[in-house]
Amino acid sequence: MRIVWNLTLCVAAVCTAAQVVQAELKSGAAIVDITPLQFPVLVNGGMTSRSAEKAVAPLYARSIVLDNGSERIAIVVVDSCMIGRIVLDDAKQLAAQRTKIRPDRMLISATHTHTAPSSMGCLGTEQDEHYVVFLRDRLAEAIVQAESHLEPAEVGWAVRNAADYTALRRWIIRPDRIAIDPFGNPTMRANMHAGANPDNVTGESGPEDPDLSMIAFKSPEGRPIAVLSNFSMHYFSVPEALHPDYFGLFCNGFQEQVSPGSTADSNDEAPPFVAIMSHGCSGDIWRRDYNQPADAPMQSPTVTEYTDGLLKIALNAYHAVAYSATSDLAMTERRLPLNYRVPSKQLLEWAERIVATLGDNPPQTTEEVYAREQLILHQLQSTEVVLQALRIGDIAIATTPNETYALTGLKLKLQSPLPQTMVIELANGGDGYIPPPEQHLLGGYNTWTARSAGLEVLAEPKIAEADLQMLEEVTGKTRRPFVQTQGSAAKAITTMKPVAWWRMDEMAAPHAIDSSPHHHDAIYEPGVVFFLAGPRSDAFCFGSEINRAAHFVGGRLSARFPKLNDRFSVSLWLWNGMPNEGRGTAGWIVSRDNNHGLSPHGDHLGIGGTATVPGKLIFQHGGSTGQIPLIGTTTIDRWTWSHVVLIREGTMIRVHLNGNAEPEIQQDSVPVSPVELQQFYFGGRSDNADNWEGRLDEIAVFDRALTPDEVVKLSGSGLLN
Repeated sequence: MRIVWNLTLCVAAVCTAAQVVQAELKSGAAIVDITPLQFPVLVNGGMTSRSAEKAVAPLYARSIVLDNGSERIAIVVVDSCMIGRIVLDDAKQLAAQRTKIRPDRMLISATHTHTAPSSMGCLGTEQDEHYVVFLRDRLAEAIVQAESHLEPAEVGWAVRNAADYTALRRWIIRPDRIAIDPFGNPTMRANMHAGANPDNVTGESGPEDPDLSMIAFKSPEGRPIAVLSNFSMHYFSVPEALHPDYFGLFCNGFQEQVSPGSTADSNDEAPPFVAIMSHGCSGDIWRRDYNQPADAPMQSPTVTEYTDGLLKIALNAYHAVAYSATSDLAMTERRLPLNYRVPSKQLLEWAERIVATLGDNPPQTTEEVYAREQLILHQLQSTEVVLQALRIGDIAIATTPNETYALTGLKLKLQSPLPQTMVIELANGGDGYIPPPEQHLLGGYNTWTARSAGLEVLAEPKIAEADLQMLEEVTGKTRRPFVQTQGSAAKAITTMKPVAWWRMDEMAAPHAIDSSPHHHDAIYEPGVVFFLAGPRSDAFCFGSEINRAAHFVGGRLSARFPKLNDRFSVSLWLWNGMPNEGRGTAGWIVSRDNNHGLSPHGDHLGIGGTATVPGKLIFQHGGSTGQIPLIGTTTIDRWTWSHVVLIREGTMIRVHLNGNAEPEIQQDSVPVSPVELQQFYFGGRSDNADNWEGRLDEIAVFDRALTPDEVVKLSGSGLLN
């Protein structure tokens, strides 16, 4: 019996060893032409309907299939503006019939070129039914061909900063210049390209994501198989249709540089090298940086110049890729039900009256387009969206079916269990813009209810959370908590032992987390947006990490301090978005008083406007019948970071600016506030008059009066030497 048992063990060991040998990663790639054969075709991506009579350049579906013996996955990126979920579900079912790949193991996304046939009805354009039938078959063919090219492969990752090629296109409009939406309401506190007129805006509404990332595949012998790139830039805007925009030019240029002459029609024995550019989170992103003058470099490039510059960065990264022979491969999918923001009875009646005048004619004005969209949303009521997560070795991919803001992409990347994470949007559907909840309050095109932006207000956090859960599932690891590193300036605050310190690096409301040991979290009111660039990243963080700040848009940060009494200090960094002469007070920064009112005993610090002296610090004790405001001596320029410290020591008030040991404002005999005034507001005054319009960061509260030397230290003087 012992001999038989040993023989059994040997056979089992041999079988196990064989399985280990067979478990290898395989990859195949293909390029399939999806240029329509029949013209004209409808073209979406605009407010109203248009068509194209010819193709200026070919459109393609580029595909990669991966296999490790137990899991087989397809990734397809299509030269299209967006493709509806139902069309993609049909294409996946068709591909599943022709391959060994399950439909829920297929990821199909659109590049978001605005010069492609209409594969989905949106705004004033209908779906081109004839083209969709053709496209469905070609998408399946792209997966079939990639599967037929499967061969042993190694995988690698690279990422580079391409900040010069992406920027925020959604800017916050001044509170005194709010515009009217298509429904006749004054709701537009932010909109695309509003930054083109600097006098009208207070700053960008969110962060950008400058990372150009890529996943590369090669044969064990070193022959390139495919590369999947990802970048957050909405689209270039090529006037001709049909055209693949910079996405297609990037792929063609990449292929020519890496494998000259390698095309889908090549007669070489080996399959052609395939380069793919997928769409990163770009709902609020474009290429023009409105912080820069219009004539600055790269503000008005041609599409060729833009693509060549981006390609240079990508090729630099590609040639530095380190490959691994991993066989780990996993994927999961979730279908998430979501509601539409359907019209109220009043809005529906308004829409019905307008649409009734159209007859069989397509809408021609913005008002007509959005009126018709209300009827469509009323009929639909709800939908489901398809979300996916993949793992290839130590590389992860998450997807959204939306035009997702850059902030959402950063949430996923910075909290993913794997640092090497790519986020592909407009994948497995085209469910419109999903602003983070706080952005809905600012209005603008990205929020107007339509199929292009119709999902419920909480769609973004629901989708982000589902993606993070799936990333945890495919990696077998928990998400990483996001915590800013502490550079020299941050450590200086720590050594002074504040009773509360808010770094303002949150990616969502409602809590500002206290970085001191006292767990004194504060509350963001509605009217604050998150994760903007803060002051002095090289001092507050390590390496290339960006210090983050919150941008206030009429909301405040509130906290209670029952024990501060008449001795306290507040240190913070500020960035004023309002023109100094834009109103009576440019904005209030710190306020200690009862909510919704001005008591005779409150303390208020701000920047003056036309009612005092524009651009200079002002301190006021009490309400309109109280003390005349004290005024500083130095003008604080708009859109620059400054460090301010407010100190109360009994009846003495001192205000320091930018580390100057000599106070900007100093006054003795200022009445002491009663102990009942425990409420502090940052980014606004207690009565909500002239609240702050701009950024605040690194707010630290101390239960004592800081010395001049400590003020200098907090400002960062000498910390960078």
